[in-house]
Amino acid sequence: MSASKQKKLNKMEVDPNEEDSTSSEDDDDEAHPDAYRGNEEVQIDFEGRAPVDPDAQGISQLLQRLFLRAHINCNQMADLIIAQNYVGSVICQCDDEEPESETDDDNMVEDGTVFGITSVLNLTAKKDQPSIAQLRTYLLDRAKAHAPGAVHEQLKAILENDQRHTGFLVNERFINIPAQICVPLLQNLQQEIEAAKAKKMKFEFDTLLLLVKFYRKEAKKGKPAEDNYTNAEDELLSERAKFSFEYSVASETDSGMSGDWLEGDAVMTPYRKLLALDAKQLPKLTKDIECFINGE
Repeated sequence: MSASKQKKLNKMEVDPNEEDSTSSEDDDDEAHPDAYRGNEEVQIDFEGRAPVDPDAQGISQLLQRLFLRAHINCNQMADLIIAQNYVGSVICQCDDEEPESETDDDNMVEDGTVFGITSVLNLTAKKDQPSIAQLRTYLLDRAKAHAPGAVHEQLKAILENDQRHTGFLVNERFINIPAQICVPLLQNLQQEIEAAKAKKMKFEFDTLLLLVKFYRKEAKKGKPAEDNYTNAEDELLSERAKFSFEYSVASETDSGMSGDWLEGDAVMTPYRKLLALDAKQLPKLTKDIECFINGE
């Protein structure tokens, strides 16, 4: 499973405090030919493969971007994902058999970088694992604080039901990885779940929980609020959720990295939204995502 895509380095990756110094250098005709000038495109071939031990740090870092300052042991959760490497995939750079050149664009990327992770963890069967117990508590606490009472009770009920298992869907990747790559990753995940179920492994889920990231351009001057999802497919999944709730994480982020940022004169506030999806609908949802991303 592989996908050849273009990774676009846009201004969201640039420290806004450096814009003045950058703009003054744009007029310098003697600038180094390899200097990054912004909005450049780097051709990188991506592939999905089973996670392995050396991926632990990269997976943990992706989880930390999702959970921010939450009391969740991301290192232990990454180990759980790797331990069940028969289910799930990491996004990595394809191995290039051609001799490396010091001027290749690919040299901008460190070897072994984990660009994304798509997997699922059983919140019911693994509830005694420290990181899973922490995640369950985190979700229930956020629901109690931010969700309508009925939604909090729904979430509590599915997490307390030991007969119908609940999975936590992990679908994290670097912000500039094209959304199209999620389709083969989700298709592959579904196939691996079915194979695991055939071997009587505990991957029979009734509900899948997915925590998604988005930024909200707050309402201003008569214009309604506008939500911008970090992963494009999450917009469709939000519409298909059995129930959901959202909460701001502005107080948990650094403004220079992933907190409030400006788009023109509009403030973009970071949020998280928990989606409860019907696990049996995953194949159909994946097909719908493919159509949604391709504008069909």
